[in-house]
Amino acid sequence: MSQESLAGLVLMGGGARAAYQVGVLQAIAGLLRERGATRRNPFPVLAGTSAGAINGAALACGAADFVGAAEELAATWSGLRVEHVYRADSLGVIRSGARWLTLLSLGWLLARWWRHRPRSLLDNRPLAELLHRTLDLRRIDWALRHHHLQALAVTASSYSSGQHVTFYQARSPVEPWSRSQRLAERTRLTHGHLLASAAIPFVFPAVPLQVQGQQEYFGDGSMRQTAPISPAVHLGAQRILVIGAGRLQEPPGPRAVSGDYPSLAQIAGHALSNIFLDALAVDVERARRINHTLSLLGPEARGRTSLRPLDLLVIAPSQRLDDLAARHIGELPSTIRALLRALGVSGDLRAPGEGAALASYLLFEPGYVRSLMDLGRQDTLARRTEVERFLGLSDAQAPRAVA
Repeated sequence: MSQESLAGLVLMGGGARAAYQVGVLQAIAGLLRERGATRRNPFPVLAGTSAGAINGAALACGAADFVGAAEELAATWSGLRVEHVYRADSLGVIRSGARWLTLLSLGWLLARWWRHRPRSLLDNRPLAELLHRTLDLRRIDWALRHHHLQALAVTASSYSSGQHVTFYQARSPVEPWSRSQRLAERTRLTHGHLLASAAIPFVFPAVPLQVQGQQEYFGDGSMRQTAPISPAVHLGAQRILVIGAGRLQEPPGPRAVSGDYPSLAQIAGHALSNIFLDALAVDVERARRINHTLSLLGPEARGRTSLRPLDLLVIAPSQRLDDLAARHIGELPSTIRALLRALGVSGDLRAPGEGAALASYLLFEPGYVRSLMDLGRQDTLARRTEVERFLGLSDAQAPRAVA
């Protein structure tokens, strides 16, 4: 694939919501299969954040067979249950979540006796075990050497320094970049980088990583992520497909709202939505303005600027995932439902706004996961013409504006 047409894939975060991305990837794999284009990787540049980083790493490991990698990823997600991601047994919940809530309420009394304080609401050691079992990250080196992959980037946020760091592996020499409050570091990616990128604040524990020879503790890469598309651009992509994990624009019409004081779960869900969604919307709008500005310039003026138009296609859920999650809360193990109820998550389907946003990030259960994957496939096929044009599967190759 030529440098001029190098395509990138940006996968955003969102915990269990990232199952939506897998449905989109399945639909793309199906389109490639229909056109007999299964022998190429349509996305040589991959950039992922949070759960999107894990999905991106899985695609990088299988870059020699994108269609097969997408189907393998779908099979893994389809079989997920909560206990594959975090401990849901009574002992595990007591040692993490219940103990954490107790410390919040009685910390002034207990802190002096508790030597080992809980570090997060949930214990995600099962996720670490799952990643080690299913992802052989040595395959990334092989894919880079054999030109099946150009680069993979994983982002995380440092609690220690406040910096937003992009860790990347690339086939060609790419100088690390540095911007205000964000920097890049070339390294060999590990399972620790994936766990750090997916460590939802407060929910999962921070992960120690080395940055410029110094250890720092990292959490979810969606925190303080002001330019989600930037890593793919720095790594050479000029056509980028962005798959979000939440609505970039709410559907029209009034919403039922409660006049009661918001629960802790509602506040937490709102904060997580702000972390995972808002930066992408701002970055897409920024790219659209740059494209529009460049379209107004003549050839000579365009030659004097370093800015270049970016062919950007964005696919995001067409439905509110909070409402979808509310219909599946009953699938969670009783221990997790009890923990979430303590935070204010309602199991009443007639009140889907009562903390369902928080649950939507933690609902790693088959009913919810498969519903998200179905929605991803439907949303992609509903825009089949745009997707096929982006992938080079149609005759219409005229430049497009940002979707």
